Amino acid sequence: MRQAYYEAVLLIERVHRHFLEVVKADLDRAGIQDINNVQALILYNIGVDEMTVGELTARGYYLGSNVSYNVKKMVENQYLVQERSPHDRRSVRIKLSPKGLALHKSINESLERQSNSLANAKITPEELTQAGEVLRKLERFWTGMINYAGG
Repeated sequence: MRQAYYEAVLLIERVHRHFLEVVKADLDRAGIQDINNVQALILYNIGVDEMTVGELTARGYYLGSNVSYNVKKMVENQYLVQERSPHDRRSVRIKLSPKGLALHKSINESLERQSNSLANAKITPEELTQAGEVLRKLERFWTGMINYAGG
């Protein structure tokens, strides 16, 4: 069981890296050089929502430690717009700019093409559902391990 568990952990990391490479290839094909693959996924996850930087991590849209840096770069490159909350001047809300919305649409189209190609890889909707269920169980397991270790 330990070996299968460890191999699954390694596979999760590799699959994620490969997906990031697919996003990078899409950006390269579109000639987009001012945003990286991780930032593009953050942007995609924001979608049409408006939120604070803290909500990015709270919603699971970004789990890295340098979210503020990535948001800053996306603001500088005009993918995101920052606005101070009228109710709490300390709070800054972010949303996609028109340029960000255009990239969001492009990523969405790429994901649609990829999902339509899954049958060629002999991956069924049922298998994806089952994989998602297992990954959610692992997520709950690891969250419980963190909470147990911290308490």
